[in-house]
Amino acid sequence: MTDPIDLYYWPTPNGWKITIALEEMNLPYKLHLIDIGAGDQFKPDFLKIAPNNRMPAIVDHDGPDGAAISIFESGAILQYLARKTGKFYGTSDRDRIEIDQWLMWQMGGLGPMAGQAHHFLTYAPKMEPPQVLPYAQDRYRAETKRLYGVLDRQLAGKEYVCGDFSIADMAIWSWATLWERQEQDIANFLHMEKWLARCEARENVTKGRAVAADKRSNNSGKEAQKNLFKTK
Repeated sequence: MTDPIDLYYWPTPNGWKITIALEEMNLPYKLHLIDIGAGDQFKPDFLKIAPNNRMPAIVDHDGPDGAAISIFESGAILQYLARKTGKFYGTSDRDRIEIDQWLMWQMGGLGPMAGQAHHFLTYAPKMEPPQVLPYAQDRYRAETKRLYGVLDRQLAGKEYVCGDFSIADMAIWSWATLWERQEQDIANFLHMEKWLARCEARENVTKGRAVAADKRSNNSGKEAQKNLFKTK
């Protein structure tokens, strides 16, 4: 029997991508919680797996040629798992190119911009002293809105981002589900709103999102913010 995949995880949008994928792909996994508020991401054993001190990361003991492999970066993990299982990655080169485009769109666009919106709208005002920066708040709120406009247009006439449910949906949904926290008005994105509900109705999406949900916090404490943002 194949050993379960070791998943190094904390319940954040990037972590959700991988729990959703593992549940959708019916892959057994062993959960290792990396408490980013406590600084677990900087521990030497974790850095051997994820040198960028970010989770998620995985170790697959049944990797290429049967040898173990460790992988960091959520997008790379999604591509690896999709190739490993042959699931949620289309059936042709054209399918995979389209899926990769939207996966990279999330990794290079929506994730960083929405993440900055979270930072300046939610975390920075709670720092000591408070950091309320209207320019940064407006900048990242507006850029997130622009990106959701791109997504909304892509979803017109489609059930999912690339037609069929794929790793692109897993990646994008995990961030887009937090639109309220990004101070967005869902009424501006009616196709996206229906897609969000469609994804959430999938049993394994809900199951993946729920993993260690009780550990999720607002990370507003001084020590947590020091570990998350390297504040002094």
